[in-house]
Amino acid sequence: MATSVTGTTTRGVTAAASRPLRAAVSAALIAVSCLLLPCGALAVWAAYGLTDTGRYVSAMAPLASDPAVRDVVAETVGDGILREAALGRRPLPPEVRPFVHDAVRSFTHTRAFHTAWDAGNEAAHRAVMTALHDDRADDVSVDLAPVVDGIKRQLAADHAPFADRIPVTHTRVALLPAHDLVTFRKGYHVLDVAAFWLPLTAVLLAAAGIALAACRRRALTATALGTALGGALLGLAVSLGRRLTLADLPDQSHRPAAAAVYDALTTTLRTASWLLVALGLTTAATTWLAHRAHQARRARLAHRGAAGTPGPAARSRARATGP
Repeated sequence: MATSVTGTTTRGVTAAASRPLRAAVSAALIAVSCLLLPCGALAVWAAYGLTDTGRYVSAMAPLASDPAVRDVVAETVGDGILREAALGRRPLPPEVRPFVHDAVRSFTHTRAFHTAWDAGNEAAHRAVMTALHDDRADDVSVDLAPVVDGIKRQLAADHAPFADRIPVTHTRVALLPAHDLVTFRKGYHVLDVAAFWLPLTAVLLAAAGIALAACRRRALTATALGTALGGALLGLAVSLGRRLTLADLPDQSHRPAAAAVYDALTTTLRTASWLLVALGLTTAATTWLAHRAHQARRARLAHRGAAGTPGPAARSRARATGP
């Protein structure tokens, strides 16, 4: 008898001593999980969102109707046309410059521009992704001849002067210099691996932390609130990245167009941050409401027992014993 009591006491002391350790390990696992989750969302967005040509073209397609983007395209393409037209010849008359820019700006409102915009974005994205998967050391560039050809045909249809002097050459625009390709390839491969392992590791650590916790309800609530906090931090990081990206632009007149491009590319990431916040808060609220309902049920049962009303267990025993 004494041996049994001693063994029970020893097990109780051991369990009491291990409870703080379990709580500390559980809290650490949950904290790491909540930190990895927004990082995993960022890696998934970069590895599977930005690197998919179809998704990229779909995200960029609406920008063909954005006024700021149209103005930048009209200015850039118009200046390029004037440089090519004046190359090796007499300088063009000054009155031609605004006419060319107006013609290009008018072209940006046509369906042909939307087609050229999608084709240019698709060609540029495919060129970059091909370079990231290959081992070549050449500069990554894209040919803009189809865009210039469309503008020239429209100018000729409008009987614009000097339209026949616009050369449609296979001008290649550099996208990535060769010396940066090694760095971009390493970063791409790291993102490709992280996009799979970071979310999986976060889920496994959260499950382990909840299973190890002495009070799983509190652990689940902490995990849910941590997930919501991670989503909020992810949204804050997207906003901060937008501000820093626009602040680094040397030409302030291009900031509205750059902001439109940034917002189009990060739409999925912002949606993911809001989903994490909503999922975390919903789970925490559901857990809290379930706990309150359980407490209310226990309080009602205790009140019935104090008032002398037999509870469900007592009524079952009474029916089993009979009169």
